[in-house]
Amino acid sequence: MRLLSSLLFLTPDSKLVNILGPQSLNFWKLTSREHNSQAQLSNSELSQVKLSVSSPEFKAHWFEQPVDHFSNKSETFPQRYWINTRHYRPRDGAPVIVIDGGETSGEDRLPFLDTGIADILAKATGGIGVILEHRYYGESIVVQNLTTDSLRFLNNDQSAADSANFMANVKFPGVEEDITAPNTPWIYYGGSYAGARAAHMKILYPELVYGAIASSAVTHASIENWEYMEIIRQAADFKCSQHLENSIQTIDAILLRGDDPVSKALKRRLKGLFGLAGLEHDEDFASMLEWPLGSWQAKNWNPDVGSTKFEEFCEALDKPVFGHSEELGLVLNETMFYNAETNMVTLPDGLELDLAVLNYAKYIKENYVTLCPIDAGATVEQCFGTYDDSAYHGTSLDNTWRLWLFQVCTEWGYFSTAPPEGYPRIVSSLLTLEYESKTCAQAYLPGKHFQVPKLPNVTVVNVLGDFDIADDKLAFIDGDVDPWKPCTPHSMYAEPRADTILRPFKLIPDGVHHFDENGLRNIEDEPAHIQKIHREIVEFVTEWLKDWEAPKA
Repeated sequence: MRLLSSLLFLTPDSKLVNILGPQSLNFWKLTSREHNSQAQLSNSELSQVKLSVSSPEFKAHWFEQPVDHFSNKSETFPQRYWINTRHYRPRDGAPVIVIDGGETSGEDRLPFLDTGIADILAKATGGIGVILEHRYYGESIVVQNLTTDSLRFLNNDQSAADSANFMANVKFPGVEEDITAPNTPWIYYGGSYAGARAAHMKILYPELVYGAIASSAVTHASIENWEYMEIIRQAADFKCSQHLENSIQTIDAILLRGDDPVSKALKRRLKGLFGLAGLEHDEDFASMLEWPLGSWQAKNWNPDVGSTKFEEFCEALDKPVFGHSEELGLVLNETMFYNAETNMVTLPDGLELDLAVLNYAKYIKENYVTLCPIDAGATVEQCFGTYDDSAYHGTSLDNTWRLWLFQVCTEWGYFSTAPPEGYPRIVSSLLTLEYESKTCAQAYLPGKHFQVPKLPNVTVVNVLGDFDIADDKLAFIDGDVDPWKPCTPHSMYAEPRADTILRPFKLIPDGVHHFDENGLRNIEDEPAHIQKIHREIVEFVTEWLKDWEAPKA
């Protein structure tokens, strides 16, 4: 049995919807099944993995919200939140630092309330830290099912109104003082999608949000997001990127040959090396090759919470030919030739492949294809095919994959397609917008009250500022090698900005996705570049607070 530590990256992640496209549901189902099976692990096995455990200090509380803020006859739902008052010093100007839960359960953000950015800022300012769970996620359940109609209240306007209503009216248990905005300075923090929300809240509700910190904030919504993989290609180890480029070039040459008998036989032979001979559609096979690339985003400066899966993948691609040929069922002899100068292997049936393709095949087969319960009667097509519309029709509340995908399909986009012609590629050219976006029509059948558009209406996001979104006391913090950076104000498409106390604009060297959000109990134990960004955040927030004045009655 695999150790749980090797599966940490496989935890179902809403952002994989953007990276894996139609394959994301397969990934969600298979990894959910794998994690459920890990519940049988012994205590000794579990002790090998350092997991963030929710502190009993942080109890869940609830705030009643309208399902529809823009109706006078709306039903309500309970929105979940947690508070950290361990550093609170009651006084005028004591801030509230709220972390937007974003597109996941708020429980996943609790480490940031305990030792991360909320605790760091609360400690420095004598304030209160808060995690506010996003509507529809975790236990902040709005509806009884996840049909298209039921999901129609999952949008930017409603979720922003949730936060505004919360800030203006909440009463924290055990806190006697009035901590509502604008009577108290609220600092709004978010990372990734929640980072964009933090920036949007500062623009939409400036009377309530005193300051905001937008980390890895995807303020530019785009239909296609080919730049995601381009950042990885440029930032990865050079040899690894070369292996990926060579592999994709070889694979595409075979997949694009045509449908004649010889070409079909070569395609089947290629897929068979990956353990995917039974996968009908070439696009599904090409999409499977993306699965290891998503592990780049799981990197973190803290090895206890980060993933090294991408480095392990790169090491696997660079394996020498004699190190694994027999494991693939191949034997180097007079019928199989390896050219050391070109790194090409000619198989007995004449199929010629870059050696990295064989390494790629072995990695996919061992790490992902094995998730398919073939011994229980499942087929490769059932596990990894994406053309069975009925597979996307589950609408019960446990189909949580439908949440972020709905937001992608309606307002945010970010379909991970192949780069334009002429660019180097580490993903197949078969990953077109038509393929990557087809799940929207498959998953969300037209409802009585709402219909998902053919393509998302990204204008509702970009009208709030896009790359140029800016305001006083609005900070942007990004990672230099974050694959989401092209969608942030640090994008190569955005205008350069100055970094000031009033409008901080920080870029973390070698940083990936919201690297500033997590922290250690003792900041001195953090790496130097993380200590630096945490101290800079404390510096500009404390400077902001010096200018706060209570509103006049």
